[in-house]
Amino acid sequence: MAEFSDYIVYVDESGDLGLRNIDRGFPLFCLAMCVFPIQDYANTTVPAISALKFQHWGHDGVILHENEIRQRKGDFKGIIQNRENELQLIKDIHNIITEANFQIAASVINKAALIKKYSNPWSPYELAVHFCLERLHRLMIGKGQPGKTVHVVFESRGKKEDHELELAFRRIIAGNNSWGWEVSDFGTISYEPKFLPKKTNIAGLQVADLVARPLALKVMRPEQANRTYDVLNTKIHRVKQFP
Repeated sequence: MAEFSDYIVYVDESGDLGLRNIDRGFPLFCLAMCVFPIQDYANTTVPAISALKFQHWGHDGVILHENEIRQRKGDFKGIIQNRENELQLIKDIHNIITEANFQIAASVINKAALIKKYSNPWSPYELAVHFCLERLHRLMIGKGQPGKTVHVVFESRGKKEDHELELAFRRIIAGNNSWGWEVSDFGTISYEPKFLPKKTNIAGLQVADLVARPLALKVMRPEQANRTYDVLNTKIHRVKQFP
């Protein structure tokens, strides 16, 4: 059995996968992998996120969700009704992200450009996973992880969807794709996908959720002010844009 890696990877997305009726206001699909040193994650990031929840809600059952924060829904409806509270919450979240030790490997797929360029385009999700895994692998090699098992944690999207993604994940790792470009050699490191539902309240998945949309917005509107991206900028290992 391979030794466990010193790193843990959490993955989330922004945007839908549909290639029909593409939203022209947000035609992108972004997948973000957040790579944490396990010791720092367990001893610093997780306690910091729990402390934030106790501070603002009095309990740690809240799940930080970018869409709900932005739309002022769910657990965020009451707290964000007060502008001062909203600004303080955003500031505290940004502080946690700033202090957290992690790196980002991401991919942004322009779906409108994809269907324009290819008559029979590949799945945006599989493309994004492929590109992110390539960049993750280079990062892990650089951090001395060959011979170890790296767990890559996704938010569950349903039994059928999880099964399909796991098959695609393992095809990519095995080099069994037919996309026509050079196949990466992932053989020196073992990558194991894990699928956990949102309700498990995993801190790393919540960080990945907060990261994905700001990355996509920076690609779509690079000149627009983007406070969260500014916080993330020093943590970005690579963002692959396609096509």
